[in-house]
Amino acid sequence: MKHCLVTGGAGFIGSHLAETLLARGDRVTVLDDESTGSAANLASIADHPQFRYVRGSAGQADTLDPLVQEADEVYHLAAAVGVDLVVRDPIRTITTNVEPTALVLEAVRRRLSTGQSAKLFLASSSEVYGKNPRPLYQEDDDLVFGPTRVGRWSYGASKAIDEFLALAYHRQHGVPVVIARLFNVVGPRQSPAYGSVLPRFVRAALAGGPIVVYGDGQQVRSFTHVSDVVAAILALMNQPQAVGLVTNVGGDQAVTILELAQRVAAAVGGNPPIEHQSYRDAYGEGFEDCARRAPDLTRLHTLTAFRARVDLDQIVRQLIASRLNI
Repeated sequence: MKHCLVTGGAGFIGSHLAETLLARGDRVTVLDDESTGSAANLASIADHPQFRYVRGSAGQADTLDPLVQEADEVYHLAAAVGVDLVVRDPIRTITTNVEPTALVLEAVRRRLSTGQSAKLFLASSSEVYGKNPRPLYQEDDDLVFGPTRVGRWSYGASKAIDEFLALAYHRQHGVPVVIARLFNVVGPRQSPAYGSVLPRFVRAALAGGPIVVYGDGQQVRSFTHVSDVVAAILALMNQPQAVGLVTNVGGDQAVTILELAQRVAAAVGGNPPIEHQSYRDAYGEGFEDCARRAPDLTRLHTLTAFRARVDLDQIVRQLIASRLNI
């Protein structure tokens, strides 16, 4: 039995990961400050004998360090969530992403220095590619950010710093770290409150519309069900060759945002209207976006037997059936 620590474990992805770790027979400790997550996401496992919930911040060393010192595997998912937060509060975005990661890495290094074993998973983001124009992003592609006056790029830049730091700890101190760049994860418990596009579309369609598409809707994205993402994370953590590497985790179905809105409208029925809104009206002056964000999955498929099981239409139907838990 492994003891696993999940930071940000009361969030959307973290709660699904905690459930899966318990189901495979591990002991699980979740650390979350509930700034964007909720203990309600853990209701199904709250009374599990091998589960412990600690309300606190991964950015507080005195809370984090004792939990890391007893963990065989650390899954660091605590991070800022959503484009809305990035635009509204870039200071919080940057500090939430960078400072806790530094503390987690140092805590894991200390555990290893005592002769104990520990392995770290770091959740990164497709946002680190910035506005690279390639049709499919490969892990060793250049990162292309806009100017620092555009706060939109602060999220991707801060997650890139996380990766640089994690890989430096791997090279200098031998910290076994697995890094995954996650592409548009969707599924149950994902809140529309932070600007995530698919939950926002589903909520609008269920209310009769309008479904608001930012810009011309020709932006291309790839969506992956949270259960598939958790499966990919665990497959990478079980693959020794994934240590010290960055690996894309995402789906192989790329769609335009306008097509996504049309699929949601058709699945809900009733012909909810689709409207367009400028980025300026949605986010203010100077907002920038990338035209296409889809992953090259060659490395993931080479390292693991993982293949996504839930397609986009299934995801849409599931979110509609769940009514997003709202």
